[in-house]
Amino acid sequence: MLTIKKFIFNPLQENTYVVHDETHQAVIIDCGAFYSEEREALKQYITEQGLLLKHLLCTHGHLDHCFGNCVIARDYGICAEVSAADDFLIEHLDHQASNMFGFHLEDEVPPVGRYLTETDIISFGTHQLTIISTPGHTPGSVVYWCEAESVAFTGDTLFSMSIGRTDFERGSYRDMMSSLQRLKQTLPPETTLYCGHGPDTTMQQELRMNMYLR
Repeated sequence: MLTIKKFIFNPLQENTYVVHDETHQAVIIDCGAFYSEEREALKQYITEQGLLLKHLLCTHGHLDHCFGNCVIARDYGICAEVSAADDFLIEHLDHQASNMFGFHLEDEVPPVGRYLTETDIISFGTHQLTIISTPGHTPGSVVYWCEAESVAFTGDTLFSMSIGRTDFERGSYRDMMSSLQRLKQTLPPETTLYCGHGPDTTMQQELRMNMYLR
């Protein structure tokens, strides 16, 4: 059984997830820890739970989901894994900081650990995550799905009652609509969705209430 801990980090109220099972092997999904107290809270949780980090996963390459990549690389020796289609974002986080947020990153941007494709399987403990490509918010946006536990981490593709923006660099509304149709066809209604911002939801709820999935 998975234990899923959600932290809400940085000025954009981004959701960072620490996911582990009974083996205490863990993955972090979208490490957005920006302030020092946020980073300390994350590290304290990892220590208190006795977790062994196996993967640092990004649903996409936007900075608010990657602020904490540097501390995970520095303190745990694990670098981010992300779709190759978002290489223009993940390799230039410093440019995002200056262009989108108006400041310069103080931390050195760590190298990418691995570029992911849909054929890759993310393994930790006794569990696996499969990768569903969902371009639209960014070209490399993905959803991480644990079919065995009926949970999916949707990043900024699908929110409760909404979807991610498509007006950022290389975003595409047409791609987003195709990605949402793919999620409709792939994820069972009982799947719990852990979103990149805002509350959790379920696929059933979104199929019923989200205008973009009708």
